[in-house]
Amino acid sequence: MSPRSASGSGDVVVVGGGIVGLAVADALLARDPDLTVRVLEKEPRLAAHASGRNSGVLHAGFYYSPDSLKARLTRRGNVLLHAFCEEAGVAVRRCGKVVVARSEDELPALAQLLRRGEANGVPLERVDEQGLRELEPRAVTHRAAIWSPTTSVADPAAVVEALAARVRARGGDVRLGVAVVGAAPGLVRTTTGTIAAGHVVNTAGLYADRLASWFGQCDDYVMLPFKGLYWYADLPPGWLTRHVYPVPDPRNPFLGVHLTVTVDGRVKVGPTAIPALRREDYGRVPGLARHESGEIARALPRFLRSPHHDVPALLRSEVPKYSRRWLVHRACALVDDLPERAFRVRGRPGVRAQLLHRESGRLEMDFVVRGDDRSTHVLNAVSPGWTSALAVGEHVASVVLAS
Repeated sequence: MSPRSASGSGDVVVVGGGIVGLAVADALLARDPDLTVRVLEKEPRLAAHASGRNSGVLHAGFYYSPDSLKARLTRRGNVLLHAFCEEAGVAVRRCGKVVVARSEDELPALAQLLRRGEANGVPLERVDEQGLRELEPRAVTHRAAIWSPTTSVADPAAVVEALAARVRARGGDVRLGVAVVGAAPGLVRTTTGTIAAGHVVNTAGLYADRLASWFGQCDDYVMLPFKGLYWYADLPPGWLTRHVYPVPDPRNPFLGVHLTVTVDGRVKVGPTAIPALRREDYGRVPGLARHESGEIARALPRFLRSPHHDVPALLRSEVPKYSRRWLVHRACALVDDLPERAFRVRGRPGVRAQLLHRESGRLEMDFVVRGDDRSTHVLNAVSPGWTSALAVGEHVASVVLAS
């Protein structure tokens, strides 16, 4: 059943008003201006969760397996997001990124990243130590590094606000403060009433698995959220000119402690990647939601026993990062003369909506889009979901309009 069949003009209800939900609405209206598209966001303001709490880095797309949805949509999303920011007047710092090796042991993984970048059609350059100093004088590496010229940074909340404005200008209805409490084919139940829906698009982020389960679409996964935290440095703008990242551990879907430049030239260090005790665990001492904490407690043993990840090594590296000193100490391997005491301002914590495969105990590495003729579900839209959002929107819109 197409979304048009439920009413004369066609109607789609998008659950979740983050950047992915807004991108889906935007793409649907661009392709069919006659659609009635409603975006439901439970918070009274936009960008309250991951869409406003991420690093704002526009990733290039070279980390991901060439046959993955992430690789294709990140490469495309990078282009689309740059173009959108220019069109909407949202500031972008085109600073680029360097990936540095900390030892001889990391050079094979560095070479693998270069091969992936080539396979994904992402412009990258291998540079030696002298070439790295010319790009970013403070960065240090062992023999070789990667230069990514198409990696940038923007203010994530500003992008979300601008995208919501374009959705509204195209005739979309973005409703704030409307929480979804139930859904089934043809309808969505909210705190303000029941809405008929020719097609439901689930972009609910940290609750996407729960909403998908109402449609029988996510029984094989469980949510295992991870908490991320950054610290900002009290350093003059321009102290660092490029993002500086380490070679990541390919066994885990995290990029390691890195230094990023903000759109206004500040420097921040992070993130942590510790399993959270609840889905919206933003406080220093997390409040507990008994039902959510029970779900997470039952999922953790599957992850801890997983043969797909080096969990003990991950915990050994991540748990100490709750100490600012330790977090900055890790970053000292990436740049010279990094002053620990400069990092005084704690950033807004974020929570990664990470899915765990129930049977295998493996963290899902790719985006997952699934559904039927009445619903489409965007699952595991974790980093680089912000970068990829406009491309995800295109992809989901084509699925919905073909259903």
